[in-house]
This record gives sequence, C-alpha cells and structure tokens, in this order.
Amino acid sequence: MSIHAGTTLGGRYVLRSLLAVGGMGEVWRAEDTELGRPVAVKVLKEHAAANETFLKRFRNEARNAAGLIDDRIAQVFDYGDQDHTAYLVMELVEGEPLSTIIEREKTLPEARIATILAQTARGLDVAHKAHVMHRDVKPGNLIVREGDRVKITDFGVSRSHDQTTLTQTGMVMGTAQYLAPEMALGKPATPASDLYALGIIAYECVVGKRPFTAATAVDIAIAHVNEDVPLLPDTVSPEMAALITDLLEKNPRKRPHSGKDLAERIEALTLSNDMVSPAPSGHEPERPAAPQRSMPPTIAPKAFRPRPDVPRGR
Repeated sequence: MSIHAGTTLGGRYVLRSLLAVGGMGEVWRAEDTELGRPVAVKVLKEHAAANETFLKRFRNEARNAAGLIDDRIAQVFDYGDQDHTAYLVMELVEGEPLSTIIEREKTLPEARIATILAQTARGLDVAHKAHVMHRDVKPGNLIVREGDRVKITDFGVSRSHDQTTLTQTGMVMGTAQYLAPEMALGKPATPASDLYALGIIAYECVVGKRPFTAATAVDIAIAHVNEDVPLLPDTVSPEMAALITDLLEKNPRKRPHSGKDLAERIEALTLSNDMVSPAPSGHEPERPAAPQRSMPPTIAPKAFRPRPDVPRGR
C-alpha cells in the first residue's frame, strides 16, 4: 500500500505530513476525522510488515503502551491493519526531542537535567509497575514539552513479563550507546536497565558527549561491560556526579531500586540545593542517605551477537 499525505487509514485517520522516519516505520501527523483531533500515526514499513518478528514487535508496542496511562507517557489510542499496512495511532506530542536539545545546546544546566530526569524516572516507574520494560530509553525517545515536561515515546522494543521473547539467545535489543551492561551480555532487561540508560543521558547532558563511543555497536556494547565510566569534569556538582555514578553502576543491584526511588532522590537533592523547584509528587521527599560508591567490576563478555538493525545513535 502506498503511503502519502492524504492517505486515510481505518476510515478515519487522514495523514497530513511526515514527522519522522526510522528503520521500521514512519510517523505522520494526522487527523482523526471522527473526533476532530490531531494525532500521530506510526506506519510500519512494507519490508518490516512482511517480517513476522517485526510485526509481532509492532503489536507488542501497541499492547504495552496502550495499558500505560500517565501524563509522562505518550498515549496509544488505536491499532489497525489496512491492505497489509499495520499502523499505530498515538497522542500527538507537541515538543522537541531531548536529542535535538542536546545537539543544539551541547550541555544543559543541572537544574534542567534534574527536572527531566525526575519526570522520566516517574514515567518509567509507571511502566515498570505494569511489568513493561522500555529497553530503548534515549534522548530521541524523550519529548520535552513546554516547561520541560517530559513525554516518553516509542515502546517499539519494549517487553512485558508475559510476552515471549522475539530475540534469539545472545541477541540484543536497544541502542548500543545507552545499553546497560547486563543487556549487552544478552540478559533480560529489568527496571535497572532502563535507569542505567537514564544515567547515560545524564552524563551526556552534563559533559556534552556520551561516556562510551567506538567504531561499531559491538565495541560500544563491550565498553559498557568492561570500561570504567570516564571521570566527570569538576564543573559537575558532587550531588549530580554521585547520582550519575550510582546510575552507571555495572552491577544493576547497586543502582537505584526503582524509578520512584530515583525521582525522590533527585527531588530531595533539588530541594536541598535550590537547583530547581521539582514537579509535585504528592508528598515531601526525604533527604537521601549519602550514596555508596564502588568501583565497577570487570566482566568478561559472553559471545555478543547484536541485531543487525541495532541503531547506532546520532
């Protein structure tokens, strides 16, 4: 099926303009003519729709995201298939990807980073409590709206605890630059894996570049496993440095226990240091205990066989 501006899907969703193009699909700004509201429509590309694994992954995205109701998560409205073209109808989020902001501004003030991290952590906590791991937390999937309010998007490689795996043993899902060490070793994603990705984002926001870079996705993944995190510059506050260090622990058990715990820690730090006025969380956060530091262990990687479609970042 040919997809272009003016195409109508499901008898009600009229595509207006192309917003983004990825390896598996396209995202269009569209209009829901029945409800008279703008929406975003993600359309699976023809070659991906012909692949049963990609199609199942696309359906998983619809199912996983549709069950997550939170202002920090882009809502899914509908899913359909027309002439062998699968599509997903989502909330149209007006904002700017964090990746674009970082590319333009290079580094962000710690107050702004704290706001973005805390909101993302609370949104991820909602997903984790529903047993959904995002598995691809990165700046391009965080839409920053007015007032630095965050929307988490693209649960395209997410997995719920009751879904069968769509990857072979040793294969890895996600973007190499934000991949937790345990995922690089082919182990299942956990809430701690998503929080590790937040640590990479925080590092990138304060330094202006990611901590691990290499020529290939395989080399980057192995670096997450074996290399120490480069030292943060002296311009980074001790509180932010400690937070990033804890998020980037090689051992997932040493990272913050949940998105809720992480958000409360950030909010307590921002209150005590007047970094920013955090979004209300329904209670007064307590001051956290001083973080425990430990040197990351060196882990011998197992045979690493990344998916050929692993994105390589910007």
